[in-house]
Amino acid sequence: MNSSEDFDALLYLSFGGPEGHEEVRPFLENVTRGRDVPPERLDEVAEHYHHFGGVSPINRLNRDIMGSLDSTIAERGWDLPIYFGNRNWHPMIEDTVERMAADGVRKALVFATSAWGGYSGCRQYHEDIARARAAVGEDRAPELVKLRQFYDHPLFIAANADAVTRAYAQLPAESRSAARLVFTAHSVPLSAEEKVGPDGRAHWYSRQVHETARLVAEAVGVADYDVVWQSRSGPPSVPWLEPDVCDHLDQLHGRDVPAVVISPIGFVSDHLEVVWDLDNEAADKASELGMGFARAATAGTDPRYARMIGELVSEHLEDHRVRKLSPLVEAGCTTNGQFCIAQGCC
Repeated sequence: MNSSEDFDALLYLSFGGPEGHEEVRPFLENVTRGRDVPPERLDEVAEHYHHFGGVSPINRLNRDIMGSLDSTIAERGWDLPIYFGNRNWHPMIEDTVERMAADGVRKALVFATSAWGGYSGCRQYHEDIARARAAVGEDRAPELVKLRQFYDHPLFIAANADAVTRAYAQLPAESRSAARLVFTAHSVPLSAEEKVGPDGRAHWYSRQVHETARLVAEAVGVADYDVVWQSRSGPPSVPWLEPDVCDHLDQLHGRDVPAVVISPIGFVSDHLEVVWDLDNEAADKASELGMGFARAATAGTDPRYARMIGELVSEHLEDHRVRKLSPLVEAGCTTNGQFCIAQGCC
């Protein structure tokens, strides 16, 4: 059996977001570096952030989750200080790993705030880990062990299912039974979907998203639902996963659907893509079409989310059994960003 003495800390690794007007453009340039995103697209997205004072909600939400997680860790009696690092904005992972090394951390677990496989949701986090360790120096940097994907963890599914149920309750009773359940996740280029997963099949990211949607819909008791995409970027000539959520609302209107419940299961907390693309653009589109609209909460604010992270940690500290609801395999735990890439899972 492993012991908590094997690990000195937990690194909470996320995407990052600006916390002031002056940070918006540098942040977006970090996010899109090397992706050939047109400057006018950056200007457009920057306006979304400026609409909210230049502040993304992601850092605050992550700090709230870390507060809940700290309580979960304390309740379990583990001595695991939590460090916070980001891919694209401060606190940058390189700085955080440097601080961990200075604090004497030698071996830490890493929780990345993505439930999914695929490049951006999985492999890029391994690259972040490897880059940060290289920046600090292999001889000084702590060993970093990334926790597994959690798209089908029972607590993640339950939190999303209850959020969908609450969203249905927001609709008028007369339109509730005919409302269409629509799941959304961040679109990715179709080229990224060509990567082969651990089971030898491609479309790893979208298959996991569809599986989560199936499990949540089943828990809610909805047999017929849709999975659509949002927040695409990049040049228009590059094909991405479709349909876009707003285009899909047009299609539903053409079928006389009176109302929709939108569940952003592709996001673990209310990132700017959620509050802008759904709470503004999609909600406005539904209003324009005369459709009822309710948006389900993301899982990160649910107490079960922190408990789920605790279970993922306990798989290492206490040999806790792996709990999953899907027959699909997921990327296992990886050390220093190497194992997952070698296995080709994303």
